[in-house]
Amino acid sequence: MNTLLSALAAAGPIAAGWLVHSLWLRRSLRSARRDPLTGLHTRDGFTRRASTLLKDSRAVVVLADVDHFKQINDNYGHAAGDALLRATADRLAHYVGRTGVAGRLGGDEFAAVFIDDHGTVSDLLAVLHGVLARPADGEAAVHTTVSLGWVRAADHPGEDLSGLLRRADEAMYTAKQGRAGVRRAGLGRLFATWSGRRAGRRGTGANSRAVA
Repeated sequence: MNTLLSALAAAGPIAAGWLVHSLWLRRSLRSARRDPLTGLHTRDGFTRRASTLLKDSRAVVVLADVDHFKQINDNYGHAAGDALLRATADRLAHYVGRTGVAGRLGGDEFAAVFIDDHGTVSDLLAVLHGVLARPADGEAAVHTTVSLGWVRAADHPGEDLSGLLRRADEAMYTAKQGRAGVRRAGLGRLFATWSGRRAGRRGTGANSRAVA
């Protein structure tokens, strides 16, 4: 009995150490999947949740890009730009709610996936477009808009998240060029580059006159 008690007593600190390490590791993983500025999911965390939602044929994929973001940073400073990004993230997360997911893919680009329960996504996104155009708190002088592109998963059965994001990306870019605000992806083929990003997208080098 004394031997057993001694063994348990010796194992106690080791077990406690593993417990602390496990909790730290879980917290670190959660932090790694959250964008430090906006609190939204990073690409990895967003992809995990979004891929699950896309199993529902009513799922909608949205891509959002802040218009003229570079000019805002240049004219008002990075603090104003950061405030705008946080406001955009908060509003997008509020829109998709707990049953959807929103993520920051990088820079001023955001994505969301949610379930369109009532078939009213086009009307709701028109409202969201207006909400996203409101100035961030404390930054009343900063005015901009956010271009939105969206696609229904049911329109492209069997297409994965990457493909649907590319379609939403093209629709968003068309909306940005035409100052339309919101645009739904068509049912035609993708005009994407070999790297999977449409011609004219920042980073493709295909169109130096792309709208910022």
